Amino acid sequence: MAETTTLVPDVPIPVDDTTRSRGARRGPGILIVLSAVVAAAILLLVVAGEWLTPFDPTHQDLMNTAAAPGAGHLLGTDTLGRDVLSLLIAGAHTAVVGPLVVSLGTVVFGVSLGLLAGWKGGVLDTVMSRLADLMYALPGLLVIVVVVGVLDGGYWLAVAVLTLLSIPTAFRMTRSVAAAQVRLPYVDAARTLGLSTHQIMFRHVLPNVLPTVLATFLLDFVSALIGLSGLSFLGLGAPAGTPDWGSLLQDGQSMITVNPWVSLAPGLLIVLTATSVTLLGDWMYDRYSTEGARR
Repeated sequence: MAETTTLVPDVPIPVDDTTRSRGARRGPGILIVLSAVVAAAILLLVVAGEWLTPFDPTHQDLMNTAAAPGAGHLLGTDTLGRDVLSLLIAGAHTAVVGPLVVSLGTVVFGVSLGLLAGWKGGVLDTVMSRLADLMYALPGLLVIVVVVGVLDGGYWLAVAVLTLLSIPTAFRMTRSVAAAQVRLPYVDAARTLGLSTHQIMFRHVLPNVLPTVLATFLLDFVSALIGLSGLSFLGLGAPAGTPDWGSLLQDGQSMITVNPWVSLAPGLLIVLTATSVTLLGDWMYDRYSTEGARR
């Protein structure tokens, strides 16, 4: 009797969720860990910098000006005899708090308006989008320089103007993601169940937009850090005499051959902070985007 062979149709083998999401669940690499350490150290300086400075950052030792790094002053002194290391530590507060305010304000207003435009659509969406495009087309740095220079407003006016000019970016990103989410079946299902617009937007749509919100927050922080440091370098940011990384960059120009650390140290801190936050933002965006898609 001939041997019969049973043909088994090709059936997709179920892939375990753990296997499928192995890349998403893989822990952070060494570069991300280092970035987190740098970010945590900067935050420590912002919060507790006044207790960590080895010298009073405002104290002027006119008998020891433009000193090279040594045992008494690890990074030397500036043209007024102030300890450079103490200025760096104290300057973290001014350098970081302003960008944090900018990014928080941008996210609060930009995300709220973006959700509203993406949800409502129609004329409201068109008008808000055109206004955002108009503001986005403005040369931001030039506008800030003109406004702050004409009004002589200083640091916090620069923060306010930079926040206003950064809102269109958050609005456009959030609006595009929210508009795509609103067309998905789960929104229709939520409407069928009788959920209110507020509940659907903030309990269902917003969580799916959060990766974009997080990326917007961190990118805006980096942009504001560089922008405000540049304004301080130009003399339009932090008030004269206030420890600030941008101001230190400008102060160190005249003594670059005597004590280059006056300029190099704040420049390195700005680059390290911006790079670390950018890397952390990319990693967190990829992680939460993957988890949101898996859910």
